[in-house]
Amino acid sequence: MVKKVLFIVLSTSLLLGANAYAHSGRTDSSGGHNCSPKSQAKGLCSGYHYHNGGSSSSGGSTPTTSKPAASSDKDCSEFATYDEVVEYWNSKGYSATYDPENLDGWGNGQVDDGIPCEAPGNYDKTKINNSPEQVQFKQEQADTKSGAEDGYAQGLKDGYEESDADDSTSEGSNAYTSGYSPGYNKGYEEGKKKIEADKIRALKEGNAQGEKQDKITIPESYLNHPGLKASFESGFNQALQERIEIMKKEYQDLGYKDGKKDSHSPPENVNDLFIKAYQEGYEKAQNELKQEYYDMGYEAAFTMLKYKDPNLTNDKFTEWYIDGFDSNEEIIEIQKSANSLGESGEEYSIPTKYEKAEVIYKHYYKKGYQQYEEEQKQNQATAAGGAGVIALSWLGRRLYVARKMIR
Repeated sequence: MVKKVLFIVLSTSLLLGANAYAHSGRTDSSGGHNCSPKSQAKGLCSGYHYHNGGSSSSGGSTPTTSKPAASSDKDCSEFATYDEVVEYWNSKGYSATYDPENLDGWGNGQVDDGIPCEAPGNYDKTKINNSPEQVQFKQEQADTKSGAEDGYAQGLKDGYEESDADDSTSEGSNAYTSGYSPGYNKGYEEGKKKIEADKIRALKEGNAQGEKQDKITIPESYLNHPGLKASFESGFNQALQERIEIMKKEYQDLGYKDGKKDSHSPPENVNDLFIKAYQEGYEKAQNELKQEYYDMGYEAAFTMLKYKDPNLTNDKFTEWYIDGFDSNEEIIEIQKSANSLGESGEEYSIPTKYEKAEVIYKHYYKKGYQQYEEEQKQNQATAAGGAGVIALSWLGRRLYVARKMIR
């Protein structure tokens, strides 16, 4: 009976010891464990081996006391910090589907969550290669980048086409949307800058064409863009108008010269604008010419008591001369002033402002002075007649008295 009990205890101890040595993840009480089939297949270890100074054996499950050999098989408890776990995991390229050292799930032989050795609660799991958090993070980064690229492309197009800005989108994930808006706005601004630069170029090209020809020919590259088309047209019209103004000035000058010569020869077979310009120049010169002869007649009125024909070769000039002569009303004021001075009997003296009309002033002064002299003679005669009457009356009285005395 005793032998039977001892046999059972010994058998149980051997079985328990064997199970402890065959544990695939953690070390046993001796500091070692059996290499897993996966690790053996990858050449990471063979048979039973030790960690932290133990020894390994390639054949049996019983630990030996021989000098331990270096092993690449790691256990979670061997790392001092979790950052070391991540660094090791990342360097090996491990993942939930490739974890030969069974670090995921703390070595229990089952895939847990793709995170080695259970990360602390506040740890940034996106640092862990192939973790769900890193996979999601990379996907969000990719979506954000894709949204930014798509938004930029659409914004560049809208900005260049000078459409109203719209940075919203109903497509893609939240990360895609968050990248789309700033990408669109950046593209829109660059599109606006690009179209402004191209419009300036179109303006210059149109201007260059307008300097050479009268009929516009818009390049096909500008026809489908309203802004570029308008810029090209504006440049063309500006140059064309400048050429027209130069030609109009030339015809105005020609008309002016003819007007001064009183020779009307308008151009033929030219644009009506140029005929009109010629006529404007001609009429301007004619008006100036008319004013010259008008002023000539006006000034002549200061020097003549009576109109004298200026003997001009052109009847039109003579007519303008006479109009000026007859319009001089200053002469009336000069005549009155001179006549009044003469009638006052004062000595002749012409005011400075009337010196240019001295002939007229002197003439009317004499007329006034003659009037003055006639009035003086009449006054003297009247005075003399009155004295005679008085003398005769006195003499008659004396005769009467004398007769009375004789009687």
